[in-house]
Amino acid sequence: MSRTNFDMLLQAGCHFGHLKRKWNPAMAPYIYTERNGIHIIDLHKTVAKIDDAAEALKQIAKSGKKVLFVATKKQTKDVIASKATSVNMPYVIERWPGGMLTNFPTIRKAVKKMANIDKLMADGTYSNLSKRELLQITRQRAKLEKNLGSISDLTRLPSALFVVDVMKEHIAVKEANRLGIPVFGIVDTNSDPKNIDFVIPANDDAKDSVEAILNACCTAIAEGLEERKAEKADEAAAQAQAEAEAGEEKPKRARKARKDAPKTEE
Repeated sequence: MSRTNFDMLLQAGCHFGHLKRKWNPAMAPYIYTERNGIHIIDLHKTVAKIDDAAEALKQIAKSGKKVLFVATKKQTKDVIASKATSVNMPYVIERWPGGMLTNFPTIRKAVKKMANIDKLMADGTYSNLSKRELLQITRQRAKLEKNLGSISDLTRLPSALFVVDVMKEHIAVKEANRLGIPVFGIVDTNSDPKNIDFVIPANDDAKDSVEAILNACCTAIAEGLEERKAEKADEAAAQAQAEAEAGEEKPKRARKARKDAPKTEE
């Protein structure tokens, strides 16, 4: 069964592409027609592509790996932040920090620096500093929080990237391509889908359009996380049962050993 329906995407305006003169010919297979100089995206193909992407995202979440969401566009920032948070996934909604993937250890150092500042503030180490020095540290902490706070739990490279507007986030896409990290992308008619592993052809400017697609994808991720939790619970139950059975077996074996032991002559 499809995770999303045609009418819902139509209502969200997912079918509106860019002006015909701004199109990228590589998007031709996903364009249905042209109306008033604007390309209209074939939503039947969008539905199929969302289903493919959602299933792949579900499997990534089920295996306990992370998906990094990226959208630095003003109108889609809040949607990405709330949807990624709802499934406990990292996200980037401010400027993409160059080298975030290709130079990941340096980014991790910056995140650790933020945690270190928190620790030193909590244990009173900074209490003897002057107001000016304290203000500088507080500003530094706020800047780190703004740019890297949403990825503080990302201790290793993500297993996939979900990008809104692959043209605007081309640096992130390039870094992921270089490292062989699969890219899921909402791709509009003015973009090149060539370097995107899971292309979702749709309007990447409208908040409603992005939200409709993210709803389907994040629901799939949530399902994957639930299945993982259920599998772990089953494994724990099976292990506990095996241990209990092994515990019962020991006294039985001991009793049998005593019974089978040769009787000593009186």
